[in-house]
Amino acid sequence: MNNLALYIVTVAVWGTTWIAIEFQLGVVAPEVSVFYRYVLASGLLFAWCQLRGLKLRFDFHAHGRFLLLGLLLFCLNYVMTYYAQQYITSALSAIAFSTMLWMNILNARIFFGVRAGLRVLAGAVLGVVGIGILFMPQIGELSFSDATFLGTSICVGGAYIASLGNMVSQQAQREGLPIIQSNAWGMMYGAILTGGIGLAQGHEFNFDSSPSYLVSLLYLSVFGSVIAFGAYLTLLGRIGAHRAGYAMVMFPVVALVISFFFEGLQPRLSIFAGIVLVMAGNLLILGENRENRSGNGLATKPRAAAKPGGSGLPLVAERHKPVPAERT
Repeated sequence: MNNLALYIVTVAVWGTTWIAIEFQLGVVAPEVSVFYRYVLASGLLFAWCQLRGLKLRFDFHAHGRFLLLGLLLFCLNYVMTYYAQQYITSALSAIAFSTMLWMNILNARIFFGVRAGLRVLAGAVLGVVGIGILFMPQIGELSFSDATFLGTSICVGGAYIASLGNMVSQQAQREGLPIIQSNAWGMMYGAILTGGIGLAQGHEFNFDSSPSYLVSLLYLSVFGSVIAFGAYLTLLGRIGAHRAGYAMVMFPVVALVISFFFEGLQPRLSIFAGIVLVMAGNLLILGENRENRSGNGLATKPRAAAKPGGSGLPLVAERHKPVPAERT
């Protein structure tokens, strides 16, 4: 699958998971819901690996990477996100999580020494400003003394932890660890760690058998975890954290479109202005430039076809050697 398709899958799926998470809240504790989600997701990935005959045995060093990936990307990140949405709306969660674009830029500089170019920085500014305009009414309701501010702060903290997880995944790919198996082990470790947190806090491992909970759990496990993480982390390894991270800015736009159709959101001039700015930022970061022509841009195709006997996982490309982001 080429990079453009991976990007579309990531944005389309994760742009809808914010609403699905809303149906996970209430009867079951957030830690327990995350535990169920990643038990199911990791089980599906391990079954797929067994079916396709993919390697599942790795050394101690690799399992250290998988454990760190599970802690950051499949445990703390989501526990904090689920908690945050007990205090704030899914729209505000999406806004707060869009700050991960800047976190990726900062962390890529710290951990890999990769500088963001002017196009990336300009696109990031346009994207964040566009998100601010899109959700100006909600932002105007924020208070430094109420639960809304608390929820937003927790969500931003979760975004930073997720950004650190992005760095771990990028390093793991540089070391040659395959994405599908890394996700399988990482999700399993994430489920174990999250379950441990739930037990330590004395949560009951109950279950909500309502159709809304079951359907949202399946959607989050299969699409939000197996497919979207496979697509996003593949993209991350190919085009770097700077460009892949812009997907976080596109999520709220998808959530907004869904609100038009299902929640009766009324169109406003500010909404159209915000969308224009977000899309302009998207074009700046991911559009045709020197990186595209050298084989590192969004529109490029995978540099090698999948080998016979590869994973064949739908919507998730085989692992390719990542192309380091250009240093300036």
